[in-house]
Amino acid sequence: MKTLYFDCSSGISGNMTLGALTEIIGDENYLIEELKKLHIDGYKIDISKKVKNGITGTYVDVILEHQHEHSHIHEHHHEHRNLHDVCEIIDNSDIDEESKELAKRIFMRVARAESKVHNKPLDEVHFHEVGAIDSIVDIVGTAILINKIHPDKIISSIVNDGHGFIECAHGTMAVPVPATSEIFANSNVKFRQIDIDTELVTPTGAAIIAELSSEFTTLPAMKIQKIGWGAGTKDLKIPNILKVYYGDIQEENQKIVVMETNIDDCSGEILGYTEEMLFKNGALDVFYTPIFMKKNRPAYCLTVVCKEPDIQKLQNIIFKETTTIGIRYRYEYRTELEREQILIDTKYGTLKAKKVVNNGETYIYPEYESVKELAQKNNVPLKEIY
Repeated sequence: MKTLYFDCSSGISGNMTLGALTEIIGDENYLIEELKKLHIDGYKIDISKKVKNGITGTYVDVILEHQHEHSHIHEHHHEHRNLHDVCEIIDNSDIDEESKELAKRIFMRVARAESKVHNKPLDEVHFHEVGAIDSIVDIVGTAILINKIHPDKIISSIVNDGHGFIECAHGTMAVPVPATSEIFANSNVKFRQIDIDTELVTPTGAAIIAELSSEFTTLPAMKIQKIGWGAGTKDLKIPNILKVYYGDIQEENQKIVVMETNIDDCSGEILGYTEEMLFKNGALDVFYTPIFMKKNRPAYCLTVVCKEPDIQKLQNIIFKETTTIGIRYRYEYRTELEREQILIDTKYGTLKAKKVVNNGETYIYPEYESVKELAQKNNVPLKEIY
């Protein structure tokens, strides 16, 4: 499983993310060329090497060119963009759709935080620094690089921020600044403060890691292929560097969650619909077992298998859709074999199948729907196709 692991022990910002991910793809020009598809001018990107406490990282600097009288950014420099303006720039660009959607989701996290902090509706929120061209470049650039790397999974360390106060557009602010705090509060980010008297996590950095990372933990067992070092702007007593690992996690024993609840007062239609909703929302498996409960009532035990981040969402579906008032759950491990989808040519037509590898041996399992389709098309028994 191709994995990116963000080590945010010295915080995270937009340009640190760009620096680290640029090192992983190993091509500085890729970012610059792709960002031209945004169709905005008035800036240039300077990519250089910076040394932080003896460690060399890539520093990505977005330089605004205010002297260009007719540049797009010059005309709008004293205006603050709102969410609609930012989304319009992204939508009107020639960047690929996946990168557009990811960038807009990251911006939405910042917008929601600013909306809460300033007590304004989303459409009235002005982004201040975040609406500036450098933040658009940071967020869209991150989305472009993530989709170029295309990892199966992204995880992060616990995110460290500093303490104290910093100066910004609204005056003196406590660290973490309000927007960063709200982004953390509306996500599954785990963060803490460390003894560094300044801001380590910018709102842009907070929104990026909140959107990208599925869990916040120590580095798992990983075969590392590459490390990207993204340098920040500050010189601190710790290296102001974001370290991103790229490698392969062999998940032979996956930790999964098994949820169960007994239901004796719910109709078959409701139970069937609940199963559909659970599968649609990420359940790995859902099944019912007939049981007898108190007062000799025929009933069903609902069992749901899922991954840990999906517990809350799936529990909410069960409570909302069924009549149960309690759910128990436990952690188990499962071994999953390596598999791939293949096509097999038969005298009855092309058949879809799963190719599974175990201990160097290969097994082929036909897909039922494909078998059924060929059986009906050729008017032969299902067992004949098998």
